[in-house]
Amino acid sequence: MSLGTTDKPTACLALADGTLFYGIGFGATGVTTAELCFNTAMTGYQEIMTDPSYAGQVVTFTFPHIGNTGVTPEDDETAEPVAAGMVVKWDPTEPSNWRSTEELGTWLAKKGRIGMGGVDTRRLTRAIRQQGAPHVAIAHDPEGNFDVEALVAAARGFKGLVGLDLAKDVTCAQSYTWNEMRWAWPEGYQPQNAPQHKVVAIDYGAKRNILRCLASAGCEVIVLPASATAEEVMAHNPDGVFLSNGPGDPAATGEYAVPMIKEVLSKDLPVFGICLGHQMLALALGAKTVKMNHGHHGANHPVKDNTTGKVEITSMNHGFTVDSQTLPEGVIESHVSLFDGSNCGIEVAGKPVFSVQHHPEASPGPQDSFYLFERFADAMAARKA
Repeated sequence: MSLGTTDKPTACLALADGTLFYGIGFGATGVTTAELCFNTAMTGYQEIMTDPSYAGQVVTFTFPHIGNTGVTPEDDETAEPVAAGMVVKWDPTEPSNWRSTEELGTWLAKKGRIGMGGVDTRRLTRAIRQQGAPHVAIAHDPEGNFDVEALVAAARGFKGLVGLDLAKDVTCAQSYTWNEMRWAWPEGYQPQNAPQHKVVAIDYGAKRNILRCLASAGCEVIVLPASATAEEVMAHNPDGVFLSNGPGDPAATGEYAVPMIKEVLSKDLPVFGICLGHQMLALALGAKTVKMNHGHHGANHPVKDNTTGKVEITSMNHGFTVDSQTLPEGVIESHVSLFDGSNCGIEVAGKPVFSVQHHPEASPGPQDSFYLFERFADAMAARKA
């Protein structure tokens, strides 16, 4: 049990095995149940909290300085936070950044998300690594009154992410177009006014910066809900199809996504997938996915591009992975994690069809993998030529 910085803890994290962590609550009050993961990124806590891929998860940040740059609407990856809550070592301080418009705790309270500081996050991270991502209940009560037995029972009652289709909960309600490009100094976000390619993006929980990267690569982007059919996709006469990131068990989402992707693949269009989109493509090609022990979450993950031999430092966020042993003939493993050897990318031999597990849009994270968006644009240009 880890105590916070006062004699009266106002937050409690209960693991399903009965382990308790106490600390200082901030943000919203109440109780939330979820899976617990840890993220090793040193920047981008706001992007992480608003990343739809974190649906159903509480995030432990291994970097202690969380909240010190405040929040700004420009950094939201979707309209509202999606992660269930956050656990940090030190209580967020008053923000010191010229872009900040609000304090992290105030923002979390408005958005209904619980934060918890004063926790021994090293111990918590070791527990996750050794035992796997646990089911937890996180509670914030300013009076410090906790029914510990009820919290442990709530954690044990959480059903987990296996078999859960969360894409349907975070996808867009209807189609829309996107033309905003990546942020650049000093203009900020600028529109794409001269697109060269038309891309249909399937929204399984798409991050805004992915759509911006597509626009910056010269694409007019039409975003469709996760449930879109192949007929709806092809009705837009796209030059290419993009499969977005998203949360949950890929096998569950694949029940309706895989038939659509298979039909799109028969049209010989360039196809590019990221994260859950990578897993969806792999399933459509005949591979399988498995749940990882604690997943990959951070902005410092080394990945090797087998097609070039180049090693990239990447941003990661996934709890399921493609089983490389199940890749069918003609599907090449294009990228691999240098942390644990797990699959990080595939491509179809002789076709402009590829995907990666990591997040090349660098939000948060390094920009080593921006070239993948250019590779997708080049594939569409080559097909038209």
